[in-house]
Amino acid sequence: MKKIHDDVFVRIHDQYQHLSKGQKRLADYICEHYDKAVYMTAAKMGQTVGVSESTVVRFASELGYDGYPGMQRALEEVMRVRLTALQRMETSRERMDGDHVMSKVIQSDIANIKETLEMLDEKEFQKAVDAILKARTVYILGVRSSEPLASFLFYYLNLFFDNVRIVNTNSISETFERLMKISPEDVMIGISFPRYSKRTVKAMEFARSRGAEVIAITDSEQSPIASSATCVLKAQSHTISFVDSIVGPMSLVNALIAALSMKRQSQVEQSLADLENIWKEYDVYESLGEEDDTYGRILS
Repeated sequence: MKKIHDDVFVRIHDQYQHLSKGQKRLADYICEHYDKAVYMTAAKMGQTVGVSESTVVRFASELGYDGYPGMQRALEEVMRVRLTALQRMETSRERMDGDHVMSKVIQSDIANIKETLEMLDEKEFQKAVDAILKARTVYILGVRSSEPLASFLFYYLNLFFDNVRIVNTNSISETFERLMKISPEDVMIGISFPRYSKRTVKAMEFARSRGAEVIAITDSEQSPIASSATCVLKAQSHTISFVDSIVGPMSLVNALIAALSMKRQSQVEQSLADLENIWKEYDVYESLGEEDDTYGRILS
């Protein structure tokens, strides 16, 4: 299967011999400097390469895109998957005003949540909920920047399921050892966003080979972990800095936890009641109620 993030390079390769001299210069520049080309207007790219703006627009059409914006979207996919952390840091300096970093990042995160909602597939979401409810054991894996998502999901599911395991290992061999007993009665939840983790990809392929239900939480159907999944839950994770944005995926994980808790309401209520007693007995949380008037004494 052709990966969507390689699409622009595949098209350039296929069409290269048929391009004009100026268009070949554009093709060479894009292949070598896609991290800069992605943010250029058609006029700026033409100026940089030494061709007219109309040549740039015709070049995009020659590659089969719906104008220059279509080619830019393809370049954005390349950037998300291929850029190193250092390259992302360099490009973020060009995109963000140093005096308005906070608002730029927050606006980007808001857009991610909105796009995540638009990407929502209710049938796939319900399919994932049903699979988890029926599973003998639920395995959860997310590494690198996806690890906080996996840990958050595990923390809450572990409150009302007795059969949840998080696969938090430091090597691919240890990962397979943790998954050794996975079976068709089990569910594997893999979480990965650009740049995709090879460990997660291989672990999900292994789980699928053992007949387990495999749920992918990722950004698109073309994600490498989606190819092994029986169910794909998509969330948007565009970022304008070198820091991965996980607000969209986190919102999706929150929704999954909420849906599962509603299906297991009695177990959740009992677990929370037991936990409250434990937290109170072992003084886990600060108390500002009647039983602890420290706050009141400070103010008096």
